[in-house]
This record gives sequence, structure tokens and C-alpha cells, in this order.
Amino acid sequence: MKFPFSLPSQRQFDAVGFGLNAVDHLIVVPEYPAFDTKVRFREHQQSPGGQTATAMVALQRFGLKTAYAGRFGSDSEGQFGLSSLKDEGVDIEFAEVVPGARNQIAFIIIDARSGERTIIWDRDQRLAYSVNDAPIRISSLGRVLHIDAHDPPACARLARAARATGTIVTADIDNIYEGLPELLTLIDVLVTSREFPHRLTGIGDERASLVELKARYGCAVVGMTMGKRGALVYCDGQFLESPAYEVPGACRDTTGAGDAFHGGFLCGLLRGEDLDTSLKLANATAALKCRALGGRTALPTKAELDAFLGSTSPI
Repeated sequence: MKFPFSLPSQRQFDAVGFGLNAVDHLIVVPEYPAFDTKVRFREHQQSPGGQTATAMVALQRFGLKTAYAGRFGSDSEGQFGLSSLKDEGVDIEFAEVVPGARNQIAFIIIDARSGERTIIWDRDQRLAYSVNDAPIRISSLGRVLHIDAHDPPACARLARAARATGTIVTADIDNIYEGLPELLTLIDVLVTSREFPHRLTGIGDERASLVELKARYGCAVVGMTMGKRGALVYCDGQFLESPAYEVPGACRDTTGAGDAFHGGFLCGLLRGEDLDTSLKLANATAALKCRALGGRTALPTKAELDAFLGSTSPI
């Protein structure tokens, strides 16, 4: 199945991202602790993250050219997060450091038995964008504009400007925010968490909820990630379900797997692949992201992704 649109061909970047960055404190425990107990952790790591920032790093590792627009705190975590993007080769001309603000952080408790996690997070309100201070100039610089729908009015301004120049707008959304409905009408490819369509539409059936999403907002492609079940998309009246891949060496940490999924999916779109191949790239990237805590992001390189796809099959 082909994507039902064409990408612009000549742009400064393959993809530009506007949205969240974060610094995660990953804490591995033997099992999730019971209330009012103490447990010794097995491993701790500080790692850069955030939905949009992670997707841009994944694309950069796959050999594509990316830029990121978002706000960092002026604290040590903000310096760490900004440096991580720069070190990966992501263009940070449109990134901002907010004096006196704390960077978004999360403490993520990971159950060593399954790799599943519990997230405790905070975002300084000074990192938020209003409509008037949205970095509008970045909207036309990429073949794709990727957003995560935090600060929906600012995202809507960028999405509207991007579509006016033929840029394809893609989104990774997992929660409902004020002002979201207007933004959804400006998105070409909407792939969400499994729970989101139900939350928004009130429809429990997964496929029916995707049909309703498309009917309400007119997105060309709608879909959801489903963890171990892979992913499901709806396009041109047809459903396409793509199975997940087994995580090499067992799953150690699911943190960022959804963000990595979007990096792999966008890689397929930008390479000119069809929907089926793009979903395979997305699921493989997510599986490799879950394999270990090691490295700055644990995201695969293009060579690692190609080798993985050449040596294994979906579950």
C-alpha cells in the first residue's frame, strides 16, 4: 500500500521536528517495589529523550538530515540534552535555552523482569510555546514536519504554514491537550499510542476508533502502536497490520520505543518506501531500542537496522 501523497523533493532538511526533549533518569529494579518499601536498584543511567528529539536522532542515525526546534532549560540537564542532539548531528539552530528554567526530566522505574516501566516526570511551564513565539521559519525547511502535539496552538501554527508549502505533517500523540482538535485537522499522518483513539473518540474497538479518527479530522493516514502486537494503520479505506519483532536478547527497557518507532516509520516515508515497508522499519527500530540500556540513546544505526532486518522476521 502506497502513501496517498507525495513529498516535496528539494528542502534544506529531510525532516524537522518541533516538540519535546527530555532527560530521563533510568532506574532498573529487580521488580517494581511495593508501597512503603526499600529496594536496591540494579542500574542507573541518565539518558536524553523526548518524543520529537528522539525521532530526529533516529533519522539522523539512518543517514537523513534533520533539524530540531524546542526549548531546553539552562540547568545541567538542559545542557546535557542539547549537547546530545548536537553530538548526533541534528541541526539545533532553532533550539532555545530558557534562562532560569529547568529542563524537562523524568524518573523512569524499569522492571528488570519485563522491561516495562513507570514514568514520573515534570515540565517547567517556561518551556512551553505560545502561538506568537512558535518558530514559524522552520515549518518550510523540511520535506516532513514532525510534531508531538504539546502546545497545540503553536503546533497548529507551524502545521498550517508547513502544509501551505507542501510539507507533509506527521504527529506522535499519546494524550489529549487543550486545543488539540484544531491541530488534528492539519495532520497528514497521525500515528498514536494504542489508548489515544479510545480516549478521544470513546470507541473501544481499535479499528472502529481509527475509522472515526479519519472521518472526524481527515488525516490521510491514521494508526496506532500496539506494543508487542506491532502496529495498525488505516488508509484509503483499508487496514494494514504489521507485527512486532522479537527484541534481541530480551527486552530490557521499553522507554522511548514509541519515539523510535516514529523514527523508523519516517525513515521509510522519506526513503520512498510503501506503508508496509515503513511499518516494518518502524517496528524493527522499536525492537532495537528496547534491547538494552547502553549507549546514549540505544537507537540503532542504519547498518544495525539493515543487518537486523536481514537476519530476522516479525513475530
